[in-house]
Amino acid sequence: MAELSLLADSAGSIPTASVIARKGRTDPALFIGSGKANELKRVMDEQNAELAIFNHPLSPTQQRNLERHLDHHVMDRTGLILDIFSQRAQSHIGKTQVELAHVRYRMSRLVRAWSHLERQRGGIGVRGGPGETQMELDRRMLATKAKRLENELEKLQRQQRTQRRARNRKDVFSVSLVGYTNAGKSTLFNALTKAGTYAADQLFATLDTTSRKVHLEGVGSIVVSDTVGFIRDLPHQLVEAFRATLDETIHADLILHVIDACSPVAREQKAEVEAVLEEIGADEIPRIEVMNKIDQMPQTFARGAVLERDGLGFPSQVFLSARTGVGLDLLRSALAECSQMTDRIRVEHNRAKKQLAPDEFLEPLPERPETSEFNSIPNRGYFSNDA
Repeated sequence: MAELSLLADSAGSIPTASVIARKGRTDPALFIGSGKANELKRVMDEQNAELAIFNHPLSPTQQRNLERHLDHHVMDRTGLILDIFSQRAQSHIGKTQVELAHVRYRMSRLVRAWSHLERQRGGIGVRGGPGETQMELDRRMLATKAKRLENELEKLQRQQRTQRRARNRKDVFSVSLVGYTNAGKSTLFNALTKAGTYAADQLFATLDTTSRKVHLEGVGSIVVSDTVGFIRDLPHQLVEAFRATLDETIHADLILHVIDACSPVAREQKAEVEAVLEEIGADEIPRIEVMNKIDQMPQTFARGAVLERDGLGFPSQVFLSARTGVGLDLLRSALAECSQMTDRIRVEHNRAKKQLAPDEFLEPLPERPETSEFNSIPNRGYFSNDA
């Protein structure tokens, strides 16, 4: 509920009251049952509230019935997150992704808007035919718009793939920042790259992927990308629509998983991010956990900035503060070490490819089939004109 309050605040609303209902089985009509719905209506009237936000996804029928029962607007968690995304998207690809997610969401909500309309008359003649309902017309319009947005998004994805191939040809080491929303990814990104991108203490402050070069001593330049933050129960429409943004994570050489170290639910937030990484196919990419915001709990993190390693000696965790800059030198050294390691692997892989014999690249041709399997070619006679 605290997270829902932050989401509402990020969307521009002012939370006035909260109503908690404990129920093992949801009501198919009102989701919360008639008694709790009456309590919610009384609280909204007392607080002069204009909107009821549910911390769960609602079916179109439940949302419509609740609006009729409460006589106020109703929004579920998915609609709230979509509203925040539509406000924060800045780039062309970000706006396209958000609009596509909105269209897909609205297609499932048409029952709310047009259930009161009768079937229109169609056909020619005196009586006409059954025609189409307004809901069917709108569904077809939204489907056409979704198809157009999908095609436009595919063009933008091709442009991104072209840029990524150019980086791959130069063997540029790429790093992607991921993490729960408001974990400090953008602050860390600015501290590493001096990019000056927007960073604020609010949920989903950054939606658009931003990439910048970072120079590391003894290594050269690497590319660091800041991506959209994750959240619990991230709507499936957003995961599908934001494939273009998440592609930077899928194709990265290293993932920096930024974790709010002072959050009381840091373990749960970490699990949510790992679940999304597995869903998009990025769970096998090498990863370093960045425990951020240690400056906010000095009594807990008394040892300060620390670089920890796994059983094989590779960097696994970095404790730092992106806001104060404490521990950034340790993170830079860990990035340089991973970059050098990746370069060695690439060199050895290229050397192995050059040393392979040609028959190790190509599979041997199968045995030539019997002549009877082919159409016979008649022998041709040639005439010579001897002078």
